[in-house]
Amino acid sequence: MNYFFSIILLVHVLSALGIIGLVLVQHGKGADMGAAFGSGASGSLFGATGSANFLSRTTAVLAVVFFLTSLSLAYLASNKPKTSGSVMPDAVQSQPVQTDGEKAGSPADPGSKAKDIPK
Repeated sequence: MNYFFSIILLVHVLSALGIIGLVLVQHGKGADMGAAFGSGASGSLFGATGSANFLSRTTAVLAVVFFLTSLSLAYLASNKPKTSGSVMPDAVQSQPVQTDGEKAGSPADPGSKAKDIPK
């Protein structure tokens, strides 16, 4: 399951980088807008809208891949089995501090602490 998660994560990151690169390379529809205000002869304000070219179709395919990998990563992350109910399963247990009056080998007497509390 860990390999599957890693492969989906790799595809997710590569598709995100591909979308970023393709969006930066594409020529925007409003790029010819300056030509409409006096310097050039443009057919319409935002240019002709034709069929989608290769870059825009590839961007759409990568966007679909990105969304599918996002959903699958969310599903895999939410359905991981919990190994234990503890937040810190490998925590180190500390030893109790020994005072001068206690012996090193014997456990502390629980009744002796009640005498130390002032009333």
